This record gives sequence, C-alpha cells and structure tokens, in this order.
Amino acid sequence: MKEQLQLTIQNEKGRLDKVLSQCFPNFSRTQIQDFIEKGQVMVNGQSTINKYKVTCGDRIQINVPEPVAIEVKPENIPLDILYEDEDIAIVNKPKGMVVHPGAGNPNGTLVNALLYHIKDLSGINGEIRPGIVHRLDKDTSGGLVIAKNDITHQKLSEQLEKRTMKREYIALVHGHIPHKEGRIDAPIGRDPQDRKKFIVRQEGKEAITNFSVLKYFAHYTLVRAQLETGRTHQIRVHFKYIGYPIVGDNDYGRKNTLTTEGQLLHAQKLGFIHPRTGEYMEYVAPLPSVFQDILDQLQ
Repeated sequence: MKEQLQLTIQNEKGRLDKVLSQCFPNFSRTQIQDFIEKGQVMVNGQSTINKYKVTCGDRIQINVPEPVAIEVKPENIPLDILYEDEDIAIVNKPKGMVVHPGAGNPNGTLVNALLYHIKDLSGINGEIRPGIVHRLDKDTSGGLVIAKNDITHQKLSEQLEKRTMKREYIALVHGHIPHKEGRIDAPIGRDPQDRKKFIVRQEGKEAITNFSVLKYFAHYTLVRAQLETGRTHQIRVHFKYIGYPIVGDNDYGRKNTLTTEGQLLHAQKLGFIHPRTGEYMEYVAPLPSVFQDILDQLQ
C-alpha cells in the first residue's frame, strides 16, 4: 500500500526538493527529486517542479511509491577470504564493491558473493544484509568480519558498541600533517545542503578518530587512523575537517588529484575477541595493488 506524507509550510524557505529532504530525512534529496519529477509530489493539489520556491501556507502531499522488492541471489564473485571457521569469516573487500544490495545496486555486492561462497550467514539484519556486522564504503577496501550465526553476530555487535573491536585504517591525505599523532573528537551529522554527505556539526553524533603519521611524501602524508566510533564516512569527514582530505575522495577531497579509482583509504587491521573461543584475534588485510603502486611512485 502506498504511503502518503503531508506537510503544511510554515517557516520553511527555499526550493521544494531541498525543503522536503530536510523535513523528511528518511529520503535523500535525489529520491525527493525523483518523486517530484514523476508527479508524486503535489503542492496545493498540483504537481510542480524541483525548483519551486515554497511559501507559507503551501499544502504538500507526497505519494511515496511502494518499495521495489530486491531479490538477493548468490553470485560467483571471487572473494579474498583471510580466515574462516564455523562462526566467522574475515573478508578483504576490494575497492569498488558495495557491501549489500540496495537502490541502484541490486547485485554484484559483497552479500551476493557471500551467499555463493559461504553456506551459513546470520539473519539478524534480514535478507538484504545477512552476516553483515559492520560496513565499508564502496571505494574503501579492507577487512570485514562476517557472522555465520545470530549468537556470533550479537557478540560481535556488542564489541562494536563497547568500542573494544580494533579497526585500523591506512590513508593517504593531502598536505603535511604537522603533528605525529592526534585525536579528532568532532560530532558528525548529515549535511543539510546534501543529504548524501556528512559534515562535522554540533547537532551530530559523537565521532572520535585517533591517528598517527606513518610517512611524509612531497605533497602528501600517509597516516594510520583508528576508530573509536563508527559513523558513516567518519575518517573521510574528519580528515577533511582538519584540512587534510583523503586523496582520491570524490565527495570530500580535492579535485584534479592523483588517479586513484576512489579514495586511498584501506581498512588494514581488524582485531576482536572470538565469540566462541574467547581468544583475541587480529588480521591484517594487505593493501590493494593500486594503493601500493601509488605509494611506490611517490617514494
């Protein structure tokens, strides 16, 4: 059954698509624009355009279309499995792979590959995200722990919540960071100007990144970053915030930089207590060749 959302404009100002994406944060601005273009948004009983400027008293109705069901099928996509036992698998996700299916990415994801290569996966996150305990951005490579059953999933999630799971990243950033190590403690929330992006803002959620400098190059710095919290795009947003954005980041970085096929950010080290044995485990995901080649060229 279609959902209907209603809004009467009071103090809101600006373009229709922008106002609606702010008032209904569950939808991205792109989704709102799509609704408007397909005539699913009515202003005072009439369809309109994205750049319509709202005025006080405007009555807006959004006819939200029914979600399209996504059928998640196993796909024979090669996986770099660093470790596997009856409870967990450690996977080195390649750059360019989306973790789970969604709008615009119905297949070719890590989940599609997992369903083919691994028989049992936890069901806590439903059919779209079986076994997925934590995620990496599409163009971030590196280690992910996969849960094969619900008990394992719950115990790994608890370690994430208690901040006892070690997650270390390697990143190449623009400029020379003057401090050999640092701690970025700055809350992160959605960018009100672009709902697909995140920024440091006072109203955001707590976000903490610790870092240390590994090496200096002519115009860049190689850093190790360790997460205390796990906000969306956290490392990328934090390094942009302190003035040293990650090289190759199309959303938060600088234009006309090195040819990198995405941001040079790699989840290198993953450490946690094994849910069944109680032993501490630590795995290192080797740098992708594209990242290593760039470091060699800069040397």
